[in-house]
Amino acid sequence: MQYQLIENQNQLNEFVEQIRNKPILAIDTEFMRRRTLYPEVALIQVFDGEHLALIDPLAELSLFDFWEILRDPTVLKVLHSPSEDIEVFQKYAGFVPMPLFDTQFALQLLGSGNCMGFAHMVKNLLDIEIDKSESRTNWLQRPLTNKQLDYAAADVFHLLPCFEIIIKQINEADFFDIVINESELVAQKRAYQIPDEHLYQDIKNSWQLKPADLTVLRELAAWRRNKAIRKNLALNFVLKEHNLVEIAKRKPTSLNALRSIPEVESIEVNRSGVEILKCIEKAKVVPVSDFPEPLKRLIDFPAYKKVAKDIKQKITKAAKEQGIPEDVLASKKQINQLISWNWKLTPAQRAQTPKPDLLNSWRYVYVKDALSEWDV
Repeated sequence: MQYQLIENQNQLNEFVEQIRNKPILAIDTEFMRRRTLYPEVALIQVFDGEHLALIDPLAELSLFDFWEILRDPTVLKVLHSPSEDIEVFQKYAGFVPMPLFDTQFALQLLGSGNCMGFAHMVKNLLDIEIDKSESRTNWLQRPLTNKQLDYAAADVFHLLPCFEIIIKQINEADFFDIVINESELVAQKRAYQIPDEHLYQDIKNSWQLKPADLTVLRELAAWRRNKAIRKNLALNFVLKEHNLVEIAKRKPTSLNALRSIPEVESIEVNRSGVEILKCIEKAKVVPVSDFPEPLKRLIDFPAYKKVAKDIKQKITKAAKEQGIPEDVLASKKQINQLISWNWKLTPAQRAQTPKPDLLNSWRYVYVKDALSEWDV
């Protein structure tokens, strides 16, 4: 396995010319997610079947011409389980390479099981054991070791021959467009940002709170994310999620009272205590008429179990008719997403929220007749 580490502009320019007219590129990224909200990109691996390069984004490189190749809609970009890679590109490059072929999802679609890891795929398709011991390594260190570089190169070196096996089966089943559309859906969902005023609804155990408590939680959840974005800190490094609920319940009026809440750490109070108290004070002056409605879980709706079972039966029938694995056509989470969209959101809220997967992706083609009553 031969590869080059690209650390200067001349090397990158030469590599771009080598891959410029290639129709398929295997791509991977290495990144770190320590205390940051956004992933810190550390390496970009690219293989066209002939030239394999590891591009160092920490070097002073202009990636403009390289990005243009990844933007080219005639070039198929192949990745394995690219959800986090998509986030890397969204943040670092400002776009997501499309069309994108996810080999992990393609295997699910072919009935090879859920979420097959890269090493398992390589062993299963190529009968090659690969070393994954560097998966938790520090990719931001410089210089990178030969072992790190070999590991990173192997990810795309083996990805391409796996793709060549998978694509034959995908084309035979006429599933190519489904694979591409699924990656587009993942990118859309990664790019979507829940409005500040609705963040509190996704906080674990928020359903336990009364409207006055939810008003505080609404302020805290919006503040936490905005501070996380501003400081590029992981959300739980700003304030742990379970502490949001406890603070909303107790509504402390002083730093000492805040410190007395079990599990609220001193570092959280020292860094953000004044801001937290301001959120509470802001919530206290909200008129009762503007309090959020109590949150209901799906299991709190009397008809939920019957309805979920009915939808699942319709999904099962559609999946069998189309030769698509049932859990790929619709997971339990996606069924719940559809029910929540109908039962929990007002028409105005639905207008501001992305449609559920069953109404907004390749899945819709296969289920729209069976689930027409849910298409609001």
